This record gives sequence, C-alpha cells and structure tokens, in this order.
Amino acid sequence: MNAPAESLLKYDRPVLITKSADKKTAKGRPAKVIKSKPQQPAESLLRPRKAITATLEEIKQKNENLLDLMFPPRKWEEANKEWVQRVCSEPSTRVDVVNLEEELDKKLLQTRAMDTGICPLRRQLYTECFDELIRQVVIICPERGLLLLRVRDEIQMTIAAYQNFYESSMVFGMRKALHDEQDKVALKERMSDLENLKEELIHKLDHQKKKSVDVERIAAEKQEAQEKNCTEEIQTLRKNNQQLKIQLEQYLTAKK
Repeated sequence: MNAPAESLLKYDRPVLITKSADKKTAKGRPAKVIKSKPQQPAESLLRPRKAITATLEEIKQKNENLLDLMFPPRKWEEANKEWVQRVCSEPSTRVDVVNLEEELDKKLLQTRAMDTGICPLRRQLYTECFDELIRQVVIICPERGLLLLRVRDEIQMTIAAYQNFYESSMVFGMRKALHDEQDKVALKERMSDLENLKEELIHKLDHQKKKSVDVERIAAEKQEAQEKNCTEEIQTLRKNNQQLKIQLEQYLTAKK
C-alpha cells in the first residue's frame, strides 16, 4: 500500500510505527523531549507556570483526541514498514487560511475540475478544504468545530441521498428507455406487417378492379349482342307482319 495522496487537510509528519513502546507514546505520536530548565528561585512563581503548562497540555491532549476521533489517522505500509500520520493539532494563522485558499484554487486548476455541474473532483477538494477549516476551528473552539462537523455530516448525507435518488432515477430511466426501445421494435414490426398487408390488399384491389372491368366489358358486349339480335328480330317480325298484311288485303280483295 503506497503513501496516501496529498490533501488540503493538514497532517503532521508521518511517524514510523515500531514495536518498542519507548519510541512512541500511547497514541503513536513521537515522544516529546522536554529540556530541563534552571529552577526559578521563587517557588511561588514556579507553581502557577506549572499549572498553566499542565492546563495547556491537557487542552492540547483533548484537542488531539478530538481530532483523532473526527479525522482518523492515516496508516500505510511502505518498504515493509508501517507508517501512521495524524491530523495536525497546531493552531492556524491567517496566513494558513490564505495559503489554504490558494492551494484550493491551484488544485482545482491542476485537476481540471468543472466550474459548474456535478464534478467529483471539485466536490472532493471542497470537502478536504471544509475538513481543514473544521480542524482549525476545533483547535480554537471544540464546540464550534463539533457543530461544523455535524453540519458537514448532514450535508454529506443530503448529497448521498440525492446521489442515491439520481442513481435510482437513472436505473429507472434506463429500464424505461429499454422498455420503450422494445416497444419501438415491436411497433416497427407491427408497422411492417401492416405495410405488407396494405400492399397485399392493394394488389387484391387492383385485381378486383381489373376483373370488374372485364366483367363490365363482357356484360356490355352481351347486352350489345342481345340488343342487336332483338333489333334484327324486330325487323324480321315487321317484315313478316307487313307481308302478312299485304296477303290479307289481297285475300280480302279477291274474295269480294
């Protein structure tokens, strides 16, 4: 496991974890060597200074414990050695805040994070920046830092909820799109079948029209032939009738 990447959250220097307990403290931080100072001649002046030092040490120890709970130490192995790196517990100055802003802008440019829209890189950098601000506030006022940590956790939970909602909506959208695509394919097949049926019906209609024309033509020819026959028959009957009329008149004349 390689060393963790650089972060906007300020860390102490990595500490090599050894088996001997005398090389590290109970928390894994390097033991501090306190140089001996010459004793003050006035014992009354030495006691308040020791009390103030003890109070400062207790406050620093509490801040370190709180920071370890809020930001767990980073551990990794390198060259068969185990290293640990804890969050820095030293107070920050105004220059540190200015440098933090500059480093944030620099990393945004280096990672080519998007200015707008959903960008995991930009979100990660701003999260690290917010964690560093929480660290700075915790050292000054632990209660305020804890409240900021609560706000950060609430924001992260809200973002996670929106992310889950977005992923579920994407899954639903993909399922809906797939279903629509299947319906589209089925409709295309149905349309193709209807087009084929239409062509078949058009072919039948043309055949029926041709057949109807042929039937009408045959019927017209038959009617014309029948009319011609009837006309000829009428003419023949008229001639016969005329002849019979003449014969009848001749017969009546001869009888008189």
